[in-house]
Amino acid sequence: MMNWTKDRSIILSMVCVIAFAVALLALDAFSVFNCFVDIGIRAWSALLSRPKLFLGAVLSCSAFAWPALWLLWRLLGNLRGGTVFDPDNVSIMRKVSWCCAGVALASFVCGLGYGLLFIVTAAAAFMMLIVRIVKNVFQQAIAMKDELDLTV
Repeated sequence: MMNWTKDRSIILSMVCVIAFAVALLALDAFSVFNCFVDIGIRAWSALLSRPKLFLGAVLSCSAFAWPALWLLWRLLGNLRGGTVFDPDNVSIMRKVSWCCAGVALASFVCGLGYGLLFIVTAAAAFMMLIVRIVKNVFQQAIAMKDELDLTV
């Protein structure tokens, strides 16, 4: 069994960010293409019966997902470089949480036309909550670290 070190875990996370970016790019391309050309994929028939709503939902959520992926990449780069309890990481996590909030809002608005998108709303809002809590933990850890640095 492979020994999971800190570096391997960060590299795996970076690979996952790349995989999500590729999947998001494919979804964006598929959405735009399928709104203009019927390529005969009927598995998406419920969504594609309203292609403009589907396109709006995907692209409005993508508008927040792309910056979130970039911010996660930066955060992982900081962690890989040994910068953990740093105000920049707190700022990055705050921005990621706002990206999650943006996805929640966009999917909620689009969900008014297609209720299944409320699942995305709930998932994005929950993700925002998790990221905000971790951000608060980091913020407290930085304050404690600064206080300890002053006492030594």
